[in-house]
Amino acid sequence: MADYYEVLGVSREASDAEIKKAYRKMSRKYHPDIAGPEFEDKFKEVNSAYEVLSDPDKRRMYDAGVDPSDPNAQAGAAGFDMGGLFGQFFGSGFDSSSQGPIPRAQPGRDALAEVSIDLKTAVFGGMAHAQIHTFGLCQTCSGSGAEDGSQPVTCPECKGRGYVQKVARTLLGQMMTTAPCERCEGHGTIIEHPCPQCQGHGRVRVRRDVGVTIPAGIQDGSRLRLGSQGEVGEGGGAAGDLYIDVNIRPDKLYTRDGDDLHCWISVPMTWAVLGHTAGLETFDGPREVEVPAGCQPGETITVKGLGVTKMGSQERGDILVHVLVVIPDKLNERESELIERFADSHDSGEQELSQSSKPILGGGRKGLFSKLKDMFS
Repeated sequence: MADYYEVLGVSREASDAEIKKAYRKMSRKYHPDIAGPEFEDKFKEVNSAYEVLSDPDKRRMYDAGVDPSDPNAQAGAAGFDMGGLFGQFFGSGFDSSSQGPIPRAQPGRDALAEVSIDLKTAVFGGMAHAQIHTFGLCQTCSGSGAEDGSQPVTCPECKGRGYVQKVARTLLGQMMTTAPCERCEGHGTIIEHPCPQCQGHGRVRVRRDVGVTIPAGIQDGSRLRLGSQGEVGEGGGAAGDLYIDVNIRPDKLYTRDGDDLHCWISVPMTWAVLGHTAGLETFDGPREVEVPAGCQPGETITVKGLGVTKMGSQERGDILVHVLVVIPDKLNERESELIERFADSHDSGEQELSQSSKPILGGGRKGLFSKLKDMFS
């Protein structure tokens, strides 16, 4: 019996939340659409472990030493077939045949894929495309699993019931138990002429391009759900859902903080002193921002309403422009003379600069040209 706790990487005392978190991590790691087809068996093992440990009754049965995933074990855990016992003694309708054979068409599992988008798509929304490798409906047999339109025939072993009865020895004596028929795998019918394309499964491995609608304002790492776009089930059963993890690529001009965008612009020293209009590339096209006279290094200019669209609304955040003042590292004689003259006039009577553990608004502004004078003298 497999150690389901070890499969999910949790302890036997793990809570339901811890088991769910571990399952999500492991299913993402080993999903065949991401890790590759060679991990399909491992992915099935992870799903089997979660199916048992997420169900309180099955988990108690498993902790007692019985694997609920094993049909024979479940029958043994029940002790004996109560329906069969009552049927033998009273001829009533308690016979286990009322459960019927297992349908061939089974619902498909969910699939997982990733898409990578740029920041502009996150701002406005748009379309992305995900390549998924999963099970799709067999077009040759339309999901029936049979060749050339032939029909399954009744299983001669279980006579179409899907299960067989067995005598088991217990402490109470011999008891009648039931188990799925091994010949027809519990379906009650056998496909004598399976479809050569899908080998009787009704589905085949396919690679599909799926269009994904990206909502405006989506966050990095968000997960989207596309109903019935996942894996087609055995026997052409209904497809599961497709989950898309969205990753936003870094942008060369902007960084994101919630619904706001941040960028940095470098301006000449003279623009910072005298003020100037600076060009700004935005996702809405070129814009202009006013650098105010006396702008300090690191000062922020806010451009309203050109940030990220807020989820579920038409409103948008802002662009926060951080100003970097570029000080020239070389001056000619004429430029040095002008700086010295300005410093003598502007910084006359300057006191010693203050020192503080916190930034002082406007601090250093008075002594800018004195610093330049000292630099080039």
